[in-house]
Amino acid sequence: MLYYAMERPDSSISDAELRESLREIVGKLGEAKKVLAVPPDMTRFHSRAGRITEMLWEHYGNRLSAVLPAIGTHFPMTPDEISSMYGKVPASKFQVHRWREDLVTLGRVPADYIRELSEGKLDWDWPAQVNRMLPEGGYDLILSIGQVVPHEVIGMANYNKNIFIGTGGREAINKSHYLGAVYGMERMMGRADTPVRRVLNYAQEHFAGELPIVYLLTVVGRDEHGALALKGLFAGDDQECYLKACELSLKVNFTMLDEPLEKVVVYLDPVEFRSTWLGNKSIYRTRMAIADGGELIVLAPGVKEFGEDRDIDRVIRKYGYFTTPEILDLVSKNEDLQEALGTAAHLIHGSSEGRFKITYCPGGLSRQEIEKANFAYGDIEKMLKRYDPHRLKEGWNEGPERFYFISNPAVGLWAYKGRFESES
Repeated sequence: MLYYAMERPDSSISDAELRESLREIVGKLGEAKKVLAVPPDMTRFHSRAGRITEMLWEHYGNRLSAVLPAIGTHFPMTPDEISSMYGKVPASKFQVHRWREDLVTLGRVPADYIRELSEGKLDWDWPAQVNRMLPEGGYDLILSIGQVVPHEVIGMANYNKNIFIGTGGREAINKSHYLGAVYGMERMMGRADTPVRRVLNYAQEHFAGELPIVYLLTVVGRDEHGALALKGLFAGDDQECYLKACELSLKVNFTMLDEPLEKVVVYLDPVEFRSTWLGNKSIYRTRMAIADGGELIVLAPGVKEFGEDRDIDRVIRKYGYFTTPEILDLVSKNEDLQEALGTAAHLIHGSSEGRFKITYCPGGLSRQEIEKANFAYGDIEKMLKRYDPHRLKEGWNEGPERFYFISNPAVGLWAYKGRFESES
């Protein structure tokens, strides 16, 4: 059921309007005595989910029993991050999703369905795993909060991904990511209906019907001044709210280009991006836009590691980023990759597929580390002087050289029309 929908593609939703909208939504949901909020972590700082969680706390008070950030395999949030993102919500409310231990398997999506969705490439079932707090915590309302935006693994982010991946376990995360990579990232990005989404929809329909989940979904885009602003708010307990959010997101987050880009410069805010695991949004959100033989320059002053987890970091360092056929071959021959299919998928996502050059300019990784990972290395201090992100404008910059600038790859998807249409 769709409880609420507000769309502002050509303007923005103010803080006061957001508060009033949430008041209307919770009024429709009825009395709730024990509420669990499941928002994203710091990697979705601009989603407005932090502000929404704070407003929900102001409404429910101690009836908001706990907040479980849907971190997936990311690092747990620090106290400073929690304070910065969630404002007045007491730190004592926050729980850590331990994605290796705190799990309940609600059921398994059958192997024949996975085989069908993967076009015969995969032959295993998929576990619908969630943090045990959801089915065992005694909550009469679970509010899943997050941002819908184009996504490399599933096509469009959030909705039930926030539950089954954000609070899921190793097997579920690995297999879902690998399914998306094997099917083809370019075939999915910017699309609401994909193989991975169908798996999660199957899990929700068959195994999670008893969970009292309501989705609060945002869409964030740039306003007339270029600042990030709330463009949409949707609430519901089924996919209708998600599909409406997807429609709006494609209007405000998807840039379709008439020509392929020869040079792209992407800036990674050090507050949000500390690893290539996250920072490679600069690659896969622009991959369909960059010309064959072109160059992507990644300004990454905060990047100091590869993975958001020690074991993942080790595997990335061992293999590096390569093309899809090369990674599939490595998976077939190496047990550690077979046990880390999500990481294998990430290695595919972070590749240019041999089409263009990637120059990574990290603040905390050496030339040797970057080149071993199969990127070209750029000195961050020199590159920041050459491409000052505070002086560049979004999109085309003209001058001694012509290039396309993106200040935050997490809020959009860029594609050359010819390439996007060829992948449809």
